[in-house]
Amino acid sequence: MTEAGLMERTGDAATADMVLKVRDLHAWYGESHVLHGIDFDVREGEVVTLLGRNGAGKSTTLKTIMGILAKRKGSVVYKGEELINQPSRQVARRGIAFCPEERGIFASLTVEENLYLPPQVSQGGWDVDRIFELFPNLRERLSSQGTKLSGGEQQMLAIGRILRTGARLLLLDEPTEGLAPVIVQQIGSTIARLKQEGFTIVLVEQNFHFAAKLADRHYIVDQGRVVDVIPGEEVEARMEDLHAYLGV
Repeated sequence: MTEAGLMERTGDAATADMVLKVRDLHAWYGESHVLHGIDFDVREGEVVTLLGRNGAGKSTTLKTIMGILAKRKGSVVYKGEELINQPSRQVARRGIAFCPEERGIFASLTVEENLYLPPQVSQGGWDVDRIFELFPNLRERLSSQGTKLSGGEQQMLAIGRILRTGARLLLLDEPTEGLAPVIVQQIGSTIARLKQEGFTIVLVEQNFHFAAKLADRHYIVDQGRVVDVIPGEEVEARMEDLHAYLGV
């Protein structure tokens, strides 16, 4: 796809409900240039995915948006505000939350202590009772240390923790990695519910069949660039392209 055609499909026209606009995003690990001009848009209440093979730059994109990678350039505009030069703590205070692939649970702390650890960055953060309604398992494990939790419970805790902050844009990195199918289904139901409640979500996911059921739009990332955009309603018709991009 040509650059002009790709930009047209990202929805580059200005819209009132545009939450996140990423343009020409570059990032480095040390001297290694990893992102080479990422472009994509997210509108309020959407779930969009970043899809691609291992090493394509998907997780790096989330970390760069969040300000975790200091060596970066380009544009990350959230609700009209440029964030590219802001540190991660300031990005978080704007209402963006990052749930990393490794989940970031503090092993020596209990479920309750993990939930109360992050500060609320804005009004609307969920209280623990609401989180327990979403994840009943966590109520049962309230006094359990992080080391005692299953992988699925750790993922629930990681998502619950960012919901407490009041963030409305969630960056979820491989939330189903290593989880049993029944837990994957539960995480999918959780993301669908959060979308219904108005959260905006950028999802990095290797499990394409999981992501296809949830996303409004799929951005295909290859070698640090977005090389194609596939709307959710076109997935079935574009399966041949997806096989070529992803090997699914």
